[in-house]
Amino acid sequence: MSGFIPSVPGKSESDFEVSAGSKLAGYRRFFGVLRVVRKTDGRLLFPFDGAPDLGPFPTKEEALAAAQVYGEHIVEGDLARPEM
Repeated sequence: MSGFIPSVPGKSESDFEVSAGSKLAGYRRFFGVLRVVRKTDGRLLFPFDGAPDLGPFPTKEEALAAAQVYGEHIVEGDLARPEM
């Protein structure tokens, strides 16, 4: 049985789990892979239905950097205006 879990906004960057990586999708087509979870309530903030693709980029490093930067923006945005 799943019960109601109230939304609990994060108070600092340590309240978020950000996992960034990259994947290869064809010749020299790398995409960033990102997962952002608010640890205070377990809410998955990214990816979501309709989330944008992070790429393509010509290198694995660029795709990873894009995912990391996008993850930072998700965290900053949720700290400023929590998604409930």
